[in-house]
Amino acid sequence: MGLLYTKMKVFHFREKLESLSAKNPDILPPIQIRIKPTNVCAHNCWYCAYKADNLKLGKDMVKSDHIPKDKMIEIINDCTEMGVRSITFSGGGDPFHYPYLVEAVKKLAHSPVKFASLTHGARLEGELAEIFSEYATWLRVSIDGWDDASYSEYRSVPQGEYTRVMKNLEAFKKISGKCYLGVVLITDKKNAPHVYSQIEKLKNIGVNSIKISPCIVSEVSAENNSYHKELFPLVKDQIQKAMNSFADSNFEIYDAYHTLEERFEKSYTWCPYIQIVPVIGADMNVYTCHDKAYDLDEGLLGSIKDQSFKNFWFSNKEKFFKINPSKDCNHHCMVNFNNNLIHEYLNADEDHLDFV
Repeated sequence: MGLLYTKMKVFHFREKLESLSAKNPDILPPIQIRIKPTNVCAHNCWYCAYKADNLKLGKDMVKSDHIPKDKMIEIINDCTEMGVRSITFSGGGDPFHYPYLVEAVKKLAHSPVKFASLTHGARLEGELAEIFSEYATWLRVSIDGWDDASYSEYRSVPQGEYTRVMKNLEAFKKISGKCYLGVVLITDKKNAPHVYSQIEKLKNIGVNSIKISPCIVSEVSAENNSYHKELFPLVKDQIQKAMNSFADSNFEIYDAYHTLEERFEKSYTWCPYIQIVPVIGADMNVYTCHDKAYDLDEGLLGSIKDQSFKNFWFSNKEKFFKINPSKDCNHHCMVNFNNNLIHEYLNADEDHLDFV
């Protein structure tokens, strides 16, 4: 298997890259779209960026919002006609709480558009599990607790929810085995000593991949890094031991346990990724990115409530350049590294390209 988490994926879409600049009048479809179909979630994780008061993500989110069924089918039809390559369902809420997810993924299953989803895993059962197992490219489940008691404390859910999720994951892999099943371990001070045992347990039930990520406790990088500083030796040691013990060609351990950038300033004045992976929210607004979803002041590109996504996307290229990252994005950005690479690629001197 090739590299799943490489930041070089976008460079396989050269025509798209060449179209990004404002100097190029062409508007090509996004490569991927993140759709947040609902803002409802039955889990109440203390660190959830959409619920924690000290985290800005989702500041204008309305919990009761969800995309109407007809609108979702229209969006999927548009994506198919436009040539969008993939759709990822995410939150907001948990996509598996969306009342029309079955209809949506059934339609996607018979289209050329690949699909995937993030979820807490408690509803990964029945018809949805069967469809995802057979047709989805990947599914990623977030886990923090290491047993029923700790999981219940993390997420304010009834006792037994952890056992239910683990059984769902094990059963899911036995349906067809076609969907790549990943887990992200959200690591903090309480569960840090259990990283190794969790990795072992998850491998034993058939999970394909585990990503170890730090719990984000503050939007201030220094505060977040200070929180994790004392945990680094413990967590890193367990990750390395787990890699030595468990990693193989069928089981990937991805170490994403890292500090945040000390500074969030950006040197570029327009964001390439707005045109590569936009976000459609449950409020039927289109947002620039995951980090600015449900931010009506800084992240809103426009509404598709009364127009199709296809018409909105191709209507006016200027909308992609009203965000100036050097002024508007002085915060953590998931694609900052990618954006810098793309700007460097587009700014290469043509007279000297042959001198590689």
